[in-house]
Amino acid sequence: MTARPYPSLPALAQLMRPRQWPKNLVVLAALIFTGRFTDGPSVLLALQALLAFLLLSSSVYSLNDVLDAALDRQHPEKRLRPVASGAVSPALALSLAFLLGLLGLALAASLGLGFLLLAAAYLALQALYSLWGKHQVILDVFLLAAGFVLRAAAGGVALNAQVSAWLLLCATLLALFLGLAKRRQEIALLKGAAGGHRAALQEYSVELLDQMITITAAGAVVSYALFTFNAHTLGGQPLLMLTLPFVLFGIFRYLYLLHRRGMGGRPEEVLLTDRSMLLDLALWALACGLILSRTH
Repeated sequence: MTARPYPSLPALAQLMRPRQWPKNLVVLAALIFTGRFTDGPSVLLALQALLAFLLLSSSVYSLNDVLDAALDRQHPEKRLRPVASGAVSPALALSLAFLLGLLGLALAASLGLGFLLLAAAYLALQALYSLWGKHQVILDVFLLAAGFVLRAAAGGVALNAQVSAWLLLCATLLALFLGLAKRRQEIALLKGAAGGHRAALQEYSVELLDQMITITAAGAVVSYALFTFNAHTLGGQPLLMLTLPFVLFGIFRYLYLLHRRGMGGRPEEVLLTDRSMLLDLALWALACGLILSRTH
């Protein structure tokens, strides 16, 4: 498929996948749970860290579109991606990926060596996933989850703040939950053609994924509960346990949307378009803000 000689700005913007940017909000976890969201300098550092990962993730998305163009053309939804549809040439997409990666690393360097190393590790991990990891059954979702952990840890490094191990574990299990749910929806959408789109999908089954999803969902809830009960991370007042019902509702709502509404292939859209999920997230954030503003 021949790309247009002068790609439109919307096509270039789509190449950066802004719809998936909300995944990078995990970088702000340290800002929220250290109670420093009212401190101006801390907020600026956290936003700088967020911007660095927005650039780095967009770099990876651009690279991924080039690598997957041939397979994306066989997918009922992904065939509309800029490179697969011919709206952007592979050469231009690769140039954009290089530029975004360079800008992201430069911004990361301004936050210190520790942050730069984590940012570089994230970029290398995502490149490994795009080139090899996504074709490896089970390992593919673990590599995706590792990206979330690196982002959460980097947010703490940017603020020179310690991130709870329980919070990192929760982020890992939640990322696994979302990744497995996405795999389940891909199999349901592609049906018998799943293996032709990606070899690793052929090794999964709906029944196997349902078991994995159940395990990771339970683990995410338990790890979040243990995090909130840890008085050392909450100023000696583990009131964040009161936010656990919102987490439970969010997990249950996502499972409902996955099994009854056929959603889950795009976690970022589920989190941003379902009204019940949006309300739950807003109430959780409000409760966390109120509690942490009193305990720090």
